[in-house]
Order: sequence, then structure tokens, then C-alpha cells
Amino acid sequence: MIYLIGLWESVRDFIATGGDVLYFVAAALFLMWVLMVERYWYVTSVFPKVKSDIIAKWDARADTTSWYAHKIRDTWISEASDALNARMLIIRTLVAMCPLIGLLGTVTGMITVFETMATQGTGNARLMAAGISMATIPTMAGMVAALSGLFVSSRLEAKAKMARESLVDSLPHH
Repeated sequence: MIYLIGLWESVRDFIATGGDVLYFVAAALFLMWVLMVERYWYVTSVFPKVKSDIIAKWDARADTTSWYAHKIRDTWISEASDALNARMLIIRTLVAMCPLIGLLGTVTGMITVFETMATQGTGNARLMAAGISMATIPTMAGMVAALSGLFVSSRLEAKAKMARESLVDSLPHH
């Protein structure tokens, strides 16, 4: 419990140093990871059942060679592909937004530095350093958030593509 209190104080100090923009970075990061965990769960746990259901429906069909049967097959593959790629655009957008939110923190931190210079002059290095910290920490946080999301989202997209190809290969196209 004491460890958690110390951890919370460290996070609070980090946010105080980096500014309120870090809350937006944290919100984007949280939403991105919730969506990525959900997608991982879908691809690894739910989709195999969906795939086996589609294969069972295809195998149960008497007609698998007509034009109509091929259109049904294509529709099932398309629906499964849509389900596999659901929310991936939102994840990619959040990955792209994280550095931009960090850049917003950089701009607000630099405004703080310029305000300090305008009111206090350039002689107060301590006040200027606080503004510079507020300018650099959100950028770093946004980049770290984006990098973590970029790696996982690209792996998710690859898994979804392989799952779709596996489904296509499992449905014979006579």
C-alpha cells in the first residue's frame, strides 16, 4: 500500500511538472490501450469461434460452386474482415494524436517561458526552467505513448490480416 502511495505521488509530481496537457495524453493512452486489449481479445479468443462457425456453415451448404454460393462466401469473408478490423482506425488515430497532444504541451510550456521572460526578465532561471520542463515532458510523454501504441497496433493489424487469410484459405473456392 505504501508503494502505491509513493507511485501515485510520483505520477502526481510528474503531471505537475509537465502540465495539465499530460491528462489529455494519459486519456488518449488509456483509451488506445483499452481498444488494443479489446482487439487482441477479439482476434485471439472470439474470432476463432466466428471462423469455425463460418466454416461449418460453408461445409453444411449443398451448393458451394454456383455464382450465388460464391457471393455468400464473399459476404461472410467481408463481414468477418470488417469485424476483425473494427476500431483499428480509431487506434491508429489515437497513436497519431499522442505526439500532437504532446506538441500542444510544448507550445503551452513555451508560452509559460515567454510569459516568465516578459514579467520577470531573463534573470530568473528557476522560473524559466519550470516552463521548459512543462514544454519538454509532454512531448516525451506523447512520443512514448505513440511508440507503445504503434508497435502493438501494427502487430494487431498483422494478426487480423493473418486471421482473415486463414479464413479465406479455409473456405474452398471451387
